[in-house]
Amino acid sequence: MIDIQCLGSSSAGNAYRITDGRTALLLEAGFPYKLIQRALNFRMSDIAGCLISHEHGDHSRAAADIMRAGIPVYTSCGTADALGLAGHRLRPVTALEPFEIGSWTIMGFGIEHDAAEPLGWLLANQDGDKLVFLTDSYYCRYKFQGLTYIMIECNYSLEIVNRRVLAGELHPAQKKRLLRSHFSLEHVKDFLKANDTRNVEEIWLLHLSDGNSDAAQFQREIQELTGAVVRVAER
Repeated sequence: MIDIQCLGSSSAGNAYRITDGRTALLLEAGFPYKLIQRALNFRMSDIAGCLISHEHGDHSRAAADIMRAGIPVYTSCGTADALGLAGHRLRPVTALEPFEIGSWTIMGFGIEHDAAEPLGWLLANQDGDKLVFLTDSYYCRYKFQGLTYIMIECNYSLEIVNRRVLAGELHPAQKKRLLRSHFSLEHVKDFLKANDTRNVEEIWLLHLSDGNSDAAQFQREIQELTGAVVRVAER
């Protein structure tokens, strides 16, 4: 069983603590370090490593401070360079090359976003649990077998975006960027249909847009599609 704690999931900041009861990890570090400390009740020594998907501030803001606190940061070379990260606490990750942190075996995989070298993450533990983490992407070329947990961006609905553009509430240029940088409700459904979800216990919908999403609708539709427990990450 994997326990997932959302510290925040929006354009203001993203961070999640996950643990399998043996090894705790931080996924993303998009808040000031002091806020992350408080959210984790100052138990930073429990964190064995921090995975960062890409360099945008709402995902990486505390990366340097995390390293200074003695916690290794795992990210791509492109992301590390974009953030100016260096030092013995930096663990450069190459896509599709597995590595281990405690009880976890982890593999990064390339995603599509307007960033230097963004990664999604596939994490497996000794109990047979397998978690995929995918955020800030408009396409995923990979398919996964045996998933038990899914953490996936569900930023907007194309129907809501089109309605807001027609009403003059959203500029067409903003729509264009959304379509080329973030996962929509429609993308999530396609992803779930393309992957093995028979053993999925929980699906977490991440990074919902303030104006272009409907949390209750998204949760309901994904639950109806999969039959799994669906949680919407707190913004």
